[in-house]
Amino acid sequence: MSRRSVLFTPGDRPDMLRKAPRSGADVVVFDLEDAVAPARTDDARAAVREVLSDPAFDPGCEVCVRVNPGERAIADLEALLESSSLRFDGVVLPKVSAGVDVERLSTFLTDRDRTVPVFALIETARGVLAADEIAAVPATDALVFGAEDLAADVGASRTPEGTEVVYARQRVVLAAAAHGCTAIDTLHTDFEDEAGLREDTAVARQFGYDGKLAIHPAQIEPIHDAFTPSEADVAWAERVLEARRAADADGRGVFEVDGEMIDQPLIERAERVLELASETDAV
Repeated sequence: MSRRSVLFTPGDRPDMLRKAPRSGADVVVFDLEDAVAPARTDDARAAVREVLSDPAFDPGCEVCVRVNPGERAIADLEALLESSSLRFDGVVLPKVSAGVDVERLSTFLTDRDRTVPVFALIETARGVLAADEIAAVPATDALVFGAEDLAADVGASRTPEGTEVVYARQRVVLAAAAHGCTAIDTLHTDFEDEAGLREDTAVARQFGYDGKLAIHPAQIEPIHDAFTPSEADVAWAERVLEARRAADADGRGVFEVDGEMIDQPLIERAERVLELASETDAV
């Protein structure tokens, strides 16, 4: 399942909730937290509940709900689950600082026969330091890095280069990889800055992220371009795996493709390229 793009949509805008899946995003998040003024929380809960309970709503993509942090997460879910026909694919939990945060949410859902993946949003100093513990919780299906809140938490100044969050950004992707979780990179907040978004997304892919957050439909295409294997990537991967088959037949452990010696790590990279290309219809 591809999660190249994760698009947030305000939970108190039912028109936008229904339109969001048409953006082409791989994952759409109905947001009850940052995108909603506290005074409109009840309105947002009602709107999200109505849309996700509508039999005519057929999104064609993964749909998650971002709840509020702490005890408010349970209140959000209790309000949503008033509808027995509510359908959603996951929960985005903000401000996760320890594995127990995910465990508590997962237990609440399991007790109500609503077991779904949890996207743990790592956006505090404590969360970054506990990233490995959080990723190890069975219910954690994705780690999501949030640079803006992290910078505020530690008193850092955000810069276009992002050097102030490099350590945290890498720590999150390493924890995700260690436990087989999807790794989703932070927002590029200026949705009119396509060049900056493309540059930032290229760095995220180099770091090993699987996808990136988005706050506007205009960001989807640049994000997908970065996380979808190119024709050249696919052709290289196919040559590698064909050469491996020949090497296996000859009993060779390493072999050469395009002047490059290929061993197991590069074979695994080639396999992943073709897997992702299949998921994203790039082949």
